[in-house]
Amino acid sequence: MIVLKFGGSSVKNSEWITRSLGIVKAQIDRAPVMVASAMGSVTDQLQDIAYTAGEGNLEPANIMLGKISGLHHTTAIDLLSGEILSGCEKAITAILEELKSIIKGLALLKQWTPRSNDAVLSFGERLSTTLIYYRALEEGIKAEYVDAREIIKTDNSFSSAKLLEDITYTEIRKKINPGRNKIYITQGFIASTQNGITTTLGRGGSDYTATIIGSALDAEEVQIWTDVDGIMTCDPKVVNSAVTLKKISYKEAQELAYFGARVIHPATIQPAIERNIPVVVRNTRNPAGSGTRIVHSETGKGIKAIAFKSEITIINILSSRMLLAYGFLKKIFEIFEKYETSVDLISTSEVSVSVTVDNTKSLKKIAEELSHIGTVSIKENNTIISLVGSGVWKNPETLLRVFNAVNTIPIRMVSLGSSDINLSFVVPGKYAAQTVQQLHNTFFIKE
Repeated sequence: MIVLKFGGSSVKNSEWITRSLGIVKAQIDRAPVMVASAMGSVTDQLQDIAYTAGEGNLEPANIMLGKISGLHHTTAIDLLSGEILSGCEKAITAILEELKSIIKGLALLKQWTPRSNDAVLSFGERLSTTLIYYRALEEGIKAEYVDAREIIKTDNSFSSAKLLEDITYTEIRKKINPGRNKIYITQGFIASTQNGITTTLGRGGSDYTATIIGSALDAEEVQIWTDVDGIMTCDPKVVNSAVTLKKISYKEAQELAYFGARVIHPATIQPAIERNIPVVVRNTRNPAGSGTRIVHSETGKGIKAIAFKSEITIINILSSRMLLAYGFLKKIFEIFEKYETSVDLISTSEVSVSVTVDNTKSLKKIAEELSHIGTVSIKENNTIISLVGSGVWKNPETLLRVFNAVNTIPIRMVSLGSSDINLSFVVPGKYAAQTVQQLHNTFFIKE
């Protein structure tokens, strides 16, 4: 069996829903499970609704809800006919009425919480997959709709819930029994606690849902269908000469995802690694393309791609008390743990520590507590540039070429990955595009 995940751009309207379902139908003999995101920008619209209602502004929230309602009803009319259209209209109306009640409650209470936010955001996926399911029936496809909240179980860390793997895998195997010539249709991104309270896996979590299901069912492969031809040597919006990678290893893909490559979600790969399941990134606009295949084995030495992560803050801690003192780093990271702030990069010397963070919600409190340890300085608006590939920093020639390429750029921090597949450094944000372009020209443009 296979799992196929389709992002919002792949189900943004009736044409793309039909196209995506056609891709699944073409592989129906492989016992497919289809995982879909919300239509287009619907999740962003729902986020605005959640904030607006939580501030007590019911009328503006309902106006925004009306736009979402209109989109889904119009799409249903475009996709369906007769009794199937009537059934879909009834299902969509029921879902929207449920959402309307939640919005009214939030507005009356004038209360926004991560829990209520997850509840509101979940409706995008529920609506889109309802349309897809009824379109499958319209085309005469044998299909079964599965509510992801019944099979993906998490803790109650709302907005970025943690998977309860054993329970989830058990539920998936109970409710999904793949077979040839039948499609299972479910949602990405959304889940629930053991008590049935709706949660989400974090933005981009639909990829994660796909590999969770693939791992639970020991899939032949997981296909991530998006709006680009695969994982590229760099973001084509920044470097127009970027090219698609045919193959990349799990570890390299994880590093790229974590350090800013937007094609896949950082958590996507882990379930696939555990079961050695290939993940293939393909383009809904170009279904004939081979895309990028992410596999367990090494795929050759050298730099494969360049990723970057913007809006990064550097925190420097300088203290002579660090010299020859054990336990110093522990004290520092206990502070970050206390405020639930993860660190991207770290660099140390005898008397200083530099770290980067992208979550600045608790920055002032962190800086205040760190000041009891040493002198703290903060530099905002930076970008992490990461060169990813097997053996990337073990080859002296590669390092020489990297630093020759950026010899005019003010580098604020350098960090080598714990493995040999990542060399990262931090530059001021205004130099990011220039740095990425110069590096890409050095390693991927042949003279």
